[in-house]
Amino acid sequence: MARFPVVMRGYFGEEVDALIVRIEATLGRTEDEVPEVTAAEVREARFAAVVRGYDRHAVDEALTEYIRELEAFERGDAEPYVETVRGQVPWLIRWIEDAEFSVTRMRAGYAEKDVDDFLDRVVGGLRGEAPPVSGHDARTCVFRSAFLAPGYSEPEVDRFLDQLAAALDHLTA
Repeated sequence: MARFPVVMRGYFGEEVDALIVRIEATLGRTEDEVPEVTAAEVREARFAAVVRGYDRHAVDEALTEYIRELEAFERGDAEPYVETVRGQVPWLIRWIEDAEFSVTRMRAGYAEKDVDDFLDRVVGGLRGEAPPVSGHDARTCVFRSAFLAPGYSEPEVDRFLDQLAAALDHLTA
């Protein structure tokens, strides 16, 4: 069973757990006697919001992976992750270029130019126009703080960089 971080306001854990039990059973990972579920049903699933619930972002990311696995299962593919690493690079570039972060003005945030320059370096490396940036680089990068000036939300940028680091590690594996 997947475990998700609990946040102040998140998804109702029992609903999420019940859906994941159905997904795992559909994929043949458990012997639970529950109704099978389709990728379309998972895509349409909605959960109640509660105080002290599962982190929405973590649940949504896990469900995205489950949808991918269910779609492969429904097609009869043995392995849902058959894309080549080269095939993932254009998607990764689009994902980085489409990234948007909330702007803070009254709280500390990361200097927008620093973050934008780093992401441009990553894209340049993926395109072969600059030295490649590793997952380690994404995890250890440091940005100047913007006080009383527009800056990107630090938690949003940090969360994005964690995901980016994992993607870059996957590309170099």
